[in-house]
Amino acid sequence: MADRFTLDVISQGLDAAAVEMFEVLRKTAMSPIIYEVLDVGTGVLDANGQLVSSGAGIPSFIGVLDKSVQAIISKMGDTIIDGDIFLTNDPNYGGVSHLNDVVVAQPIFSNGLCIAWVASIAHWGDIGGRTSGSMSTKTTEIFAEGLRLPIVRLFKAGVRNESVVDIIITNSRLPDFVRGDLWAQVSAGRRATKTIVQLCDRFGIDALQSAISEARRNGKQRAKAGLRSLQSNHFSFVEEQDDGTLWKASITITDELMIIDLRDAPIESLGPYNLSRDGTFVACQVFYKALVDNDRFANAGSFESLHVLTTPGTLFHAGSVAAQGYYFETRMKLIDMLWHGLAVAMPNLLPAGHFASIFGTVIAGKHPDTGRRYAMVEPQMGGWGATSKRSGQSAMFSTNHGDTFNCPVEIAEARYGFDVLEKALSFGPILKGEFSGGAGVRVSYLLRNSAVLSVGYSHAKIPVWSVGSGSIGGKNCLRIKRSDGTIEIHHFASDVELSQGDVVEIETSFGGSRKSP
Repeated sequence: MADRFTLDVISQGLDAAAVEMFEVLRKTAMSPIIYEVLDVGTGVLDANGQLVSSGAGIPSFIGVLDKSVQAIISKMGDTIIDGDIFLTNDPNYGGVSHLNDVVVAQPIFSNGLCIAWVASIAHWGDIGGRTSGSMSTKTTEIFAEGLRLPIVRLFKAGVRNESVVDIIITNSRLPDFVRGDLWAQVSAGRRATKTIVQLCDRFGIDALQSAISEARRNGKQRAKAGLRSLQSNHFSFVEEQDDGTLWKASITITDELMIIDLRDAPIESLGPYNLSRDGTFVACQVFYKALVDNDRFANAGSFESLHVLTTPGTLFHAGSVAAQGYYFETRMKLIDMLWHGLAVAMPNLLPAGHFASIFGTVIAGKHPDTGRRYAMVEPQMGGWGATSKRSGQSAMFSTNHGDTFNCPVEIAEARYGFDVLEKALSFGPILKGEFSGGAGVRVSYLLRNSAVLSVGYSHAKIPVWSVGSGSIGGKNCLRIKRSDGTIEIHHFASDVELSQGDVVEIETSFGGSRKSP
């Protein structure tokens, strides 16, 4: 077996490969949602599709790539050869999230043996479907949400399948952007492949596999240590949602396991708000990782002590044809509910509630100066809750969306052709004797041409929760101020027609407060 120093060098090299993927994707993608917002995730996996290292990007993507690669291995089996590259975006075939999020995965071979995989996931601005941006609130089945790629071989032995490319490009309203984003993901995978092959050539396959095994053991040990630092107990809680439904969950914590029981969930939604079983597990992974080991890249060992229970046919284990376009709000609300439940039980450990929404805003139309079609896909920032030691952070993305960024005003105006009238902080009350919740944001877009709006966000009716006797947080809101002076408020909506002179005004919530010591 290789010495400790060598294993550490290889492990750091695998981490670097995941980060390199991320940087190549960021620098070469066509869409601002990728290169500015960073709605992506990258990772290195072992020959069996187990996560070895995750790069930067969205936390909720850490549990997508391994499931995607495992689905590819299960379906393609012995037909996988050197030079293959695969695509998938279907939640029921390893895609896990929604159709806009496309996974590109590539096996890595050495001396005829598959030694690892590299994979990335990125949000494409339009993948077809009934509405521009492919995120409609009016769909009742996945068939209407866009092009489904169950598991498709894009390259075979290094030869590109032009028919697959043609199908993808033909089904998008933004063919140039989709083409560019696809090749950016392919390029990112190839760069990481080069790094891993170099590691293998230098240190050997045995040392590489030993380093992977050691990293997994380390991930498991770190998670176990974090788990043992928590209070062993059983917690049950019920939370009302904006639509009046009651969500129920329980969490059992021992020194060896965390069991999250979601079996008593509402039946699957008729709208696009469902989660696949894998999608629900990913939400629990984000919650679990934040609790037990929040300062290291994730790998398969990080989650060996997490068990999640679901019931088929429910919101958290939807059927294969269920619509899932707005899965992200359900996933975010689930993480928030679990967080809230434990915050009541462990008030000194966890912060108060945050704005808890992706607040995905899609404005699609034609640029007023160039006539070129665009689809702005913009998650929003909001306020985070206060901790037991300080006030909450302002203008941060949700726990689900993580290390992402807002689209700069200059990019938005140049790419989309509307005017950004305001981008400012939106503060809540600051009361004596409290650590206040962080500020949300106000953003206003003035339309210079007609367009179509789609949006979905939570905490529109029920305010952000506090801890103890602290002041509750605010609510999220989107208003359309029409050129004739009328005002419309939307919560979940799509195909909302916008005219020249209309103003889209977004205001996200400030976080929950708590009493200072």
